[in-house]
Amino acid sequence: MSTKHSEAAEKFLRDAEKAAWHNETLWMVRAKRDKLSKEIPEWEELRNKACELKLYSNSHLEELLLEFEKNATANGAIVHWAKDAAEYCDIVYNILESHKVRHFIKSKSMLAEECGLNPFLMQRGIDVVESDLGERILQLMRLKPSHIVMPAIHIKREQVSELFEKEMGTEKGNFDPTYLTHAARKNLRHLFLNAEAAMTGCNFAVASTGDVVVCTNEGNADMGTSYPKLNIAAFGIEKIVPDLEALGVFTRLLARSATGQPITTYTSHYRRPRKEGEYHIIIVDNGRSELLAKAEHVKTLNCIRCGACMNTCPVYRRSGGYSYTYFIPGPIGINLGMAHAPERYYDNLSACSLCLSCSNVCPVKVDLGEQIYKWRQKLDGMGKANKEKKAISEGLKFLMNRPALFNAALWASPIVNGLPRFMKYNGLNEWGKGRELPKFASESFNKMWKKNKVQGKED
Repeated sequence: MSTKHSEAAEKFLRDAEKAAWHNETLWMVRAKRDKLSKEIPEWEELRNKACELKLYSNSHLEELLLEFEKNATANGAIVHWAKDAAEYCDIVYNILESHKVRHFIKSKSMLAEECGLNPFLMQRGIDVVESDLGERILQLMRLKPSHIVMPAIHIKREQVSELFEKEMGTEKGNFDPTYLTHAARKNLRHLFLNAEAAMTGCNFAVASTGDVVVCTNEGNADMGTSYPKLNIAAFGIEKIVPDLEALGVFTRLLARSATGQPITTYTSHYRRPRKEGEYHIIIVDNGRSELLAKAEHVKTLNCIRCGACMNTCPVYRRSGGYSYTYFIPGPIGINLGMAHAPERYYDNLSACSLCLSCSNVCPVKVDLGEQIYKWRQKLDGMGKANKEKKAISEGLKFLMNRPALFNAALWASPIVNGLPRFMKYNGLNEWGKGRELPKFASESFNKMWKKNKVQGKED
């Protein structure tokens, strides 16, 4: 198996202080999630309901999406369909170009990230500004998000202070979060007011009403869409939910799972165009319908992008988002990457301890860890299995199928304790990199069991 993830993780861990801070910060969010979930007696019932609703929606996509299109069109929106990333980007560009738009503001959208929308538009002369604070920081730093909900979680406030001093002329050395937030707000305000068009992502699309529902904590989506007459929203086909009652189940789970809040500060419903304006909605497939044919992995489409699996994952917390080669990191990113292009993203499968904590916290019960295990079983058939691991597995199989040899190895194993360190810790010992080997007991469990069993009979 490729070592792309492990090499990037090793680089991240060289800054031990930052790695520890990253781990503790994400675990704090996980703890907040636990606290709020325990305050709701019906929490597990909500998870079960959400899972069932998602499985229903994703098995009735055609009728729900057509119902959404019918209602959205009746509301005055213009609905577009995009089969892939290229079509999605072309549709957005054609809308903007037909209105001679050169200043475009957008709120956070992982779909836009997935499809490479920003560089596509900027290469064609359209100035794209991210209005989410974390996304804006990363845009100015020319970096990608490292988390789907908290995109700049890996950036410390001292780094933000240096960036804002350079980009916005803020006070040197002032890294007070409130001060920096006000500076960003002041800087963004004229960009909001001068934008000729705005775009939002979509957390949920309601089939029965034609609503696009966007959840934010900053109000940036509302601010962005409140001034321009031209507004655009886009969503992947799996974001569809049947009705407002179903939406209520998801909104009770989303923020609690994502950031440990009862609900996001803003949960906004977009339904109609502004007066004398246009509202365009783009429904995107980009490989999602193909995933429906993969029975073992279809639950991946349940994901509501809360990031809870990242907050709990011991590997993600300790290796950072940039150690993953797919643009979405963590357990959900591993699965999405494999579903999208397994030959390209198989290296991420090594970034899992199979602790199944991700599966246990997922609000829509995506079997994330179990799916990663299933993907791993397919590596050999893809010709991507690690040769060293295969050799070790074959060696262990040979040993364990021969009891006499196995017991002889157990008897001899304490010899390792007395070997010089250089013989135990070298390039052949991957486990020994960053870990101390356990000491072999002078008496094996087998020997102890047999001895105690005989004594028990005598007693």
